[in-house]
Amino acid sequence: MVFAINEINENPEFLPNLTVGFRIYDSCFNEFQAVEGTLQILSGADRAIPNYICESKVVGFIGDLQSLSSVAVARILGLYRIPQISFGSALFDLSNKVNFPSFLRTILSDNLQPIYFSILMIHFNWTWIGIVAADNDFGLYDSELLRKDIEASGICVAFFVRISAQHTRDQSLSVLHVIRKSSATVVLLYCSLPELIPFMQVATEETLTGKVWIASGSVMSSPIFTYKQFWRILNGTIGLNLPVTLIPGFEKFMYTINPSLYPKDIYMKAFWEANFGCLWNEQNYSITENPGNGIMLYCTGQEDLKSLERQGYHEDITPFAVLAYNAVYSLAHGINNMISCRSGSPCLSIRTLEPWKVLHYVKHVKAKTTAGQELSFDANGDQLYDTVLYVNWQALPNDVTRGLHFAIVGAYPERYISTFNNTFIWSGGYTEVPTSICSESCPPGYRKAPQKGQPVCCFDCILCSEDEFSNETDSTSCTKCPEDMWANEEHNACGMRTLELLTYNEALGGTLATLSVMGFLVPLTILTIFIKNSETPVVKANNRNLSYLLLLSLCFCYLCALMFIGRPITITCILRQFIFGISFVMCISCVLGKTMMVVIAFNLTQPRSSRRMWLNSRVTNTLVLVCTAIQVIICAGWLAHSPPFQYTDNKSKAGTIIVECNKGSPVAYSCTMGYMGFLASLCFAIAYLSRKLPGSFNEAKLITFSMLIFGAVWISFIPAYLSTTGKYMVAVEAFAILSSSSGLLACIFLPKVYIIILKPE
Repeated sequence: MVFAINEINENPEFLPNLTVGFRIYDSCFNEFQAVEGTLQILSGADRAIPNYICESKVVGFIGDLQSLSSVAVARILGLYRIPQISFGSALFDLSNKVNFPSFLRTILSDNLQPIYFSILMIHFNWTWIGIVAADNDFGLYDSELLRKDIEASGICVAFFVRISAQHTRDQSLSVLHVIRKSSATVVLLYCSLPELIPFMQVATEETLTGKVWIASGSVMSSPIFTYKQFWRILNGTIGLNLPVTLIPGFEKFMYTINPSLYPKDIYMKAFWEANFGCLWNEQNYSITENPGNGIMLYCTGQEDLKSLERQGYHEDITPFAVLAYNAVYSLAHGINNMISCRSGSPCLSIRTLEPWKVLHYVKHVKAKTTAGQELSFDANGDQLYDTVLYVNWQALPNDVTRGLHFAIVGAYPERYISTFNNTFIWSGGYTEVPTSICSESCPPGYRKAPQKGQPVCCFDCILCSEDEFSNETDSTSCTKCPEDMWANEEHNACGMRTLELLTYNEALGGTLATLSVMGFLVPLTILTIFIKNSETPVVKANNRNLSYLLLLSLCFCYLCALMFIGRPITITCILRQFIFGISFVMCISCVLGKTMMVVIAFNLTQPRSSRRMWLNSRVTNTLVLVCTAIQVIICAGWLAHSPPFQYTDNKSKAGTIIVECNKGSPVAYSCTMGYMGFLASLCFAIAYLSRKLPGSFNEAKLITFSMLIFGAVWISFIPAYLSTTGKYMVAVEAFAILSSSSGLLACIFLPKVYIIILKPE
């Protein structure tokens, strides 16, 4: 903070003609001390005087590091809307602008940390963890939310213990016993420095090993990692950090400071004595004991601070320094924007400076620090970061250049976490990625069965039952094999069963397909001949339009047989029945129309009889349309009520799966076939009665034979269809379609083609 303020004051282009001053108070990680220091600053006196303010105006506050202290201070400063920017208070509740209207921060809020922790744990398959949380009002509430969020991502909590700054050694030993006894390897530290120090002291004394520490943002940004006595136990700790950059000139500043430059700094000489093992030759400043070797060493102030680098005195180890630097610059940019008349706002004089005015501008700061880092806050006063880093605290005594540092091992939202052995150092004495699970993984062929009274991460492995398999590790359920497959002995895969269906590749299916295509070409060829000879008496004799329509219908009938070949799907199951039913009804309707036309024509004895109107082609066209429409209505009702669908039958034949079409509604299928049979019977009856009518072009005899063949085919189809299964049942139906179509084609049209081609005279 001091470095940032000095840098601002030395920059003539930033806050020109202004000098920023500061007063530093130590809260000692105590809410009472924090509140007392705040009141002293506000009152301008050496002692806290509530509701008293001297003429010296405070622009804003930087701090505190601890969330509980920041909460206490923020309640006071919020009353006056005095800006407060913290660099270490991550408590989510501080984002509530109703309770803390003037609080902002440069550290990441706690509310997103469960997401980052879950991604890390899922990456390493850590599903069984412990949580150590702060034992205070806010810590209890937020840690419960953290627990719920982590459990929602499928991670189980083995234990949930609380630590406090006021814990006795026995209480800390009790917590330590729970951690040691648990099978969970990974322990999440969700607390702050005051609670962590007494616990870590006991854990270090008791030589706790075998645990991997995951630290929250509050822990990672705290000075806990500067405590040399904790380096061994904290070595390998994984936590969250922000993508902060090194501050230009800060390293030089760190190595050039000494007590002579800051004589009023009460901590400088104490720091010197503690780190260099010397004593100041001044009675008031000596706070350490004699080094113990019988030689009294005195501090000179010229000791080389670079010699402390391997003990942790370097910029990399103090991430909170960058956060404090950002906090100072955020406040300074707010003041600068206020007096610079920017964004069309009225110019404000520094002489009329009010904290609530500064707060407005600080909230809308958008600037860059000299380190190149963006400064901006969201509506909750939290600084915006695009990326959050996963860091690994590494204390490497063999590193000759820099023994202590935070190694970046991953980032979010890239969701990339490095797994190189030379990148990670694992706490707890592990040399490779440790496991933290309640139960060993279930191999393929087994499913997880939860243990009674235990979290879902604790389970037994149960072998899959017959006809079920699991091909994944830790499967929660076994999957029934598809109907065309069966489970092997290991129940980790399904083997193919024999599949039975009528295909183009086999002789039967290929033959039927060939007959269908050839059959389609015959009526198409006859139709071409009829169109070319449309004015001949043979074509004109009995309603040539009906003949054209009948030939087209027969084309569809032949093609319909192709839909019975190949693997059926629901759409082909629907189409095969509907096209078959409608096409054949249209054929029979055309034949019925032609038959009735013959009967009416040969029964008209009076030239001017009123019954001659029935010879109009519109009558027969209407008859065909009505008869076909009735079948369409039947099919539509079939489709609406219970349409055909693809069905697999694995029970009719052992070891065989029959893929076929289920009719859906046997009643609807019977109605379509029954209606078609009714029309065929009616047509046969009329044609039979008119078979002896005179005339060279009387088709009654030909129609009688065609309907006789049609009826014989479909009557024989019924027992054959009911007595077969699988592909043979489908083949019977396809053969019946081809046979009946061929009967109609041969009896009605081949004689006409013979006359047109061979005997046109």
